[in-house]
Amino acid sequence: MTINLTMLGQMISFVLFVLFCMKYVWPPLTAVMRERQKALADGLDKAAQAEKQLEAANDSAAQELEAAKRQSADLIAQAHQRATQIVEDAKALAVDEVSRIKQGAQAEIDHEVNRAREGLRARVGELAVEGAQRILESEVSPAAHQEMLNKLAAQL
Repeated sequence: MTINLTMLGQMISFVLFVLFCMKYVWPPLTAVMRERQKALADGLDKAAQAEKQLEAANDSAAQELEAAKRQSADLIAQAHQRATQIVEDAKALAVDEVSRIKQGAQAEIDHEVNRAREGLRARVGELAVEGAQRILESEVSPAAHQEMLNKLAAQL
């Protein structure tokens, strides 16, 4: 193979092309590649940090959820205790009310019994006076006397 002027010209142009590329093309390309590499590294770091933050947030949320569950269970237990207490208080009030009503009814019954007794006493007195008047008006005989007593007993 012979080295002629064409080949020498091509070599010179190639060297000039490589020098031109090294001076004007490669530095911006390498700068863009470095920036891209740095952006990718920053993105990966941010992704790792975001993943750690997400994990921490999940742990925090789980702890808060457990605390909320405990608190709600406590509130439910307190509500059940309060409901039981209210029921017991209502029962006690109902028993007191029943006792009071029963005592009032018993007092009213006693009053009515006493009033009926007084009414009966007055009526018995009237009947005794009437019976005595009839006895005194009629003749005194055992048969008539017995018949009047039977009538008085029937009226009582």
